[in-house]
Amino acid sequence: MEAFDKIQSGFEGLDKVLQNIRLGDNVVWQVSDIKDYKYVAEAFAKEALVQEKNVIYIRFAEHAPILEPTPDLNLVELDVEAGFEGFTMKVNEIISREGREAFYIFDCLSELQTVWATDLMMSNFFRVTCPYLFEMDTVAYFAILRNHHSYYSIAKIRETTQLFIDVYSKNKDLFIHPLKVFNRYTATMFLPHVFKDEAGKRLEPLVDGISASRFYFIMADSYNGQGEKSLDSWDNFFIRIRAAFEQGKCDKQHVLHKLCKMFVGKDEKMVTLVKKELEPQDFFKIKERMIGTGSIGGKALGMILARKIAENYLPHFMHAMEPHDSFYIGSDVFYTYIVQNGWWKLRIAQRTKEGYYAAAKELKKKILEGSFTESIREQFRRVLEYYGQNPIIVRSSSLLEDGFGNAFAGKYESIFCANTGTLEERLKIFELAVKKVYASAMDESALVYREQRGMSDHDEQMAILVQRVSGSRFEDTFMPLAAGVGHSYNAYVWHKAIDPKAGMVRIVLGLGTRAVERTDGDYPRVASLDKPEMTTTVGSEEKYKFSQHYVDVIDLTNSKVSAISVQTLSEKIPKWVKHALLENDSEAEARLRELGREGQIFVTTCDKILKKREVVNHLRELMTTLQRVYEYPVDIEFTLNLSERGEYVINLLQCRPLQVKGIDKKIRIPKTSRAKILFELTGSSMGGPISLKIDEVILVDTHAYYNAPLHIKYSTARAIGQINLQLKNSKKSAMLIGPGRWGTTSPELGVPIRFAEISYMSALCEVSYEGLNIMPELSYGSHFFQDLVETDIFYAAIIKENEGSYYHPEMLDAVQNIYEQRMPNSEMLKPIIKVYDVRDMNLTLISDVVTCKTICTAL
Repeated sequence: MEAFDKIQSGFEGLDKVLQNIRLGDNVVWQVSDIKDYKYVAEAFAKEALVQEKNVIYIRFAEHAPILEPTPDLNLVELDVEAGFEGFTMKVNEIISREGREAFYIFDCLSELQTVWATDLMMSNFFRVTCPYLFEMDTVAYFAILRNHHSYYSIAKIRETTQLFIDVYSKNKDLFIHPLKVFNRYTATMFLPHVFKDEAGKRLEPLVDGISASRFYFIMADSYNGQGEKSLDSWDNFFIRIRAAFEQGKCDKQHVLHKLCKMFVGKDEKMVTLVKKELEPQDFFKIKERMIGTGSIGGKALGMILARKIAENYLPHFMHAMEPHDSFYIGSDVFYTYIVQNGWWKLRIAQRTKEGYYAAAKELKKKILEGSFTESIREQFRRVLEYYGQNPIIVRSSSLLEDGFGNAFAGKYESIFCANTGTLEERLKIFELAVKKVYASAMDESALVYREQRGMSDHDEQMAILVQRVSGSRFEDTFMPLAAGVGHSYNAYVWHKAIDPKAGMVRIVLGLGTRAVERTDGDYPRVASLDKPEMTTTVGSEEKYKFSQHYVDVIDLTNSKVSAISVQTLSEKIPKWVKHALLENDSEAEARLRELGREGQIFVTTCDKILKKREVVNHLRELMTTLQRVYEYPVDIEFTLNLSERGEYVINLLQCRPLQVKGIDKKIRIPKTSRAKILFELTGSSMGGPISLKIDEVILVDTHAYYNAPLHIKYSTARAIGQINLQLKNSKKSAMLIGPGRWGTTSPELGVPIRFAEISYMSALCEVSYEGLNIMPELSYGSHFFQDLVETDIFYAAIIKENEGSYYHPEMLDAVQNIYEQRMPNSEMLKPIIKVYDVRDMNLTLISDVVTCKTICTAL
């Protein structure tokens, strides 16, 4: 409205100096005392209410109220403890709701710095809020405290706002000094002015020498301590708190409380553990190795906490624990990256119900194309200079990751960097790795994971953990000798002699990628730590067939992660490593000799590693101790390296609470006739104990699937995804049965489905078929397993050749196939996918972890 384009401030003299406030103006008052801001804000609010304007007071600070409540004032109270994103989104919602030409008065922005511990995020809030207020033709008042913020933060606020005004007071005198006034100018506008009367009708510029001298004396006096403000408040805090603590001038628990608020998320169990086990000096070390500010995220915290627990309770093992030299990219860098590249509106859109998935695709694309500030890039260079040309890994460490109840296993990226080439070449690759980790926060699987757990509206900031890859160089190849995951409680007990409380490991040669992922064609070694020699296979032929055939390594020549065969690796490594890791496949060598050829054929089952009792005992005691201190089962990732003299060193890379259910709960397996059994097996299941009535069985026919062309195999996966989505709100229990491996990338080995396409199933079964060489992968300990556990999906591997296994799918022919009802427009897949309504059969899935028995039978 043109008539209201010029807005009255409540001070006639100020309006003349500024040529009036205009619609769209954000007015920032820099003060030494909140009372000065209160004075100008009250006058503005009073005048606006007389003009019957919509005046909104945004109250969030602990300081005294800027405005007192009145019937006409719209008071909105917000919680800054919600964090940067939560708080910013609430303000955004208010601006959208109140509409155009609203008038806003905010509490002092410096309070945000106090709660969020950094000037950077305060200025980020202003930089994303100010443009939206301008766009909505509002007028908004803000205040910041002088000498409380870094030069950089003040510069960004001044750059973004329309009016930036210094306020000084001494005794009864009040001065204003406009530093920025957008789009207007007079000959004296940017001189200091003094209020000549309390009502503010007359403001006079200080044009004479005496008045100016007096003002600049007051101004100079107010700048005490300004010299340290080239630093962010984050850095200044650490300088002060470290000095005070080392001089014995502050309480340890008070310091830990402050440090936890700055570095640790809101998981109260983790905060309690940290306060119990860590010392302030541990946080000071973190600060020394940090890029940016903010939380270090769940993965980094879990690693640090687990190492500290080992140090506190297992000192006799510390000689065999590799020290870490990780760096941390603080969570504030993630938001700053989005803000500085101009994508905050898109981020806000992605947080809405309508844009949750749609806007995520666009934001993911943009994240990969953005740029970092030169100050951040310089800190990246410092990290790369430290590591030299040692390979590193850039790992996600989000706020919600690796906490109690939500592991986010495999949902976000981890990127290996070979770290070869010039510093600038390495910097370019490192930056891209960081961007890929940031972009993975927008992956569909991660979004589905958060939505299923009611976390789609949670503040999920992405911090990053940068770790040196532990290992050795062999010619052009770099790798740890072994790596794996470990669980302090073994929920996969395939033999009654195994004690689940002893824990287990899933171990491979080379990089741990093959231990945490389901790798097509390969089978990592799963071992119970009380019976490490016991395997799930029978005979040497089966043992070598279902073992690890390829090793993931860092290819230093081509600067990438590559998979090489065990045989190729044997040609690169020295004899002592070969002796420590590999085995001769004597039966295969004998067959070779029968063909008139000589040669050694090497394989690995990790037997030689698991025969080292000191290594097994170390891992077992480590996980037992972590579980005791956590008061909860844990899941770790580790690497293992050996010396020629037989020494070993373990590098503890990660630790998080392990999701298990039904510990010590007993289930009775009923006696029933074979005619009523769909399948029965011993071992080869995960997710028990369980007794679950099944409503539907979705079955992929092995023969029809195997004989289908490639595009039909992919169509099969997408169709199951649609059936899965139909289950979302149905409250039905569905069991999915199919050949080989679910989630494989090789359609000849199973159905190439994404986890989001099976996420609403209650049970998942993989069926072997020896004639087609289709075999399940008992992926206990992998990210796939973690997904199943956290989504509460029972898993069974129906290996028909195993002793004690029985499978009779023909019994389902007696019930109705409702595939056409579910998928009326997918006739071509009818021979492959069957959907059976089994409610009248009273089909029940029962599994007992004590006897290792599982049965699915009609009761």
